[in-house]
Amino acid sequence: MACEEDSREATCKDRDLDWHHYSKSSGRSGRSGRSRRSSHRHKDRRRRRSHSRHRSSSRRSHHRRSRKRSRSVEDDDEGHLIYHSGDMLRARYEIVCTLGEGAFGKVVECIDHSNDGARVALKIIKNIDRYREAAMSEVEVLEQLKSLDSERRYACVHMLDWFDYHGHICIAFELLGLSTYDFLKENNFQPFPIEHIRHMAYQIIRAVRFLHKNKLTHTDLKPENILFIDSDYDMEYNPEKKRDERTLKNPDVKIVDFGNATYEHEHHTSVVSTRHYRAPEVILDLGWDHSCDVWSVGCILIEYYLGSTLFQTHDSKEHLAMMERVLGPIPTDLLQKTKKRRYVHRCKLDWDVHSSSGRYVRKHFKPLKHYMMSKGEDHQKLFDLIEKMMEYDPANTVFPFKPD
Repeated sequence: MACEEDSREATCKDRDLDWHHYSKSSGRSGRSGRSRRSSHRHKDRRRRRSHSRHRSSSRRSHHRRSRKRSRSVEDDDEGHLIYHSGDMLRARYEIVCTLGEGAFGKVVECIDHSNDGARVALKIIKNIDRYREAAMSEVEVLEQLKSLDSERRYACVHMLDWFDYHGHICIAFELLGLSTYDFLKENNFQPFPIEHIRHMAYQIIRAVRFLHKNKLTHTDLKPENILFIDSDYDMEYNPEKKRDERTLKNPDVKIVDFGNATYEHEHHTSVVSTRHYRAPEVILDLGWDHSCDVWSVGCILIEYYLGSTLFQTHDSKEHLAMMERVLGPIPTDLLQKTKKRRYVHRCKLDWDVHSSSGRYVRKHFKPLKHYMMSKGEDHQKLFDLIEKMMEYDPANTVFPFKPD
């Protein structure tokens, strides 16, 4: 588990820090060890706007901030809103406590006094232009999803409200439970029961199919971005392992964090997804589409089954070598098309199996179905599902069944 934690912390070198979204977990867990890709996509969105408009927006930024600022509203040096428990926003949201903090801002638990005192999660974005623009992009996606799923049939988090508070974009969400990663962590990385994985997989796949049907790719699916609606549990002592183990009462989940979601017609940046859940076509710079979400879901499901991340690395070539050890050789045609020529030698992955890294991969990784803990039908079906999701060629990647 120490290796697990060190690896998760190391991702901060690659990408901005993330927070635990809209979840009661964050106050206990602090910042996420894994991180998120974001600035690249938002830079590309800004690049599509005219240069003059961008310069004009930048010139107005300081004026807007000083115009909206009052003596009682202040920011810290990083652009975070300075607040205290009991503060009221818009004479409606009373801040209770901080749930989490990240590169984009903070998430706080609030009492919504306009909704019978309901508890909500309020995401308060930094008062900085690039983060404000990124937040408005997320608001657009969330508004679209809300209109498409007014009956809440799909397991996607719902935005309840949003507003601009003295230069800080604030987004209100339903308050959910722990993220699936946090639950694993607090349960000593004990795998989820197979029946819970089946239930969670159904909801995740159904939600992702809903996104894809509406021409939207999430691009950052990972256990941190899948939250339990209610993470209450029963506790039981395991005498063999000499520790308490938690079992969820309700495995219902919701997908969160649409800050990096991309429509089909939008510019696709070359790199998407958090490292451990990144599809091979993204690593090989072959372009990507909805299939990168499918790969990520496959990685998530096997993590739920094992209790730990399958591909623990921060080196792209080693990542590809791990894939080959688990899933077999990468197809020659994909290696011939990649722009990353340093990964290829004579139409094969340029990988030295006798190096220290090569020996590590061979020792610690094995073919996919060798990870099965039982030959039972449920286990076999789960691994058949994961195998179909973790397909090298995006052209052949589809969800293997229609949950609707």
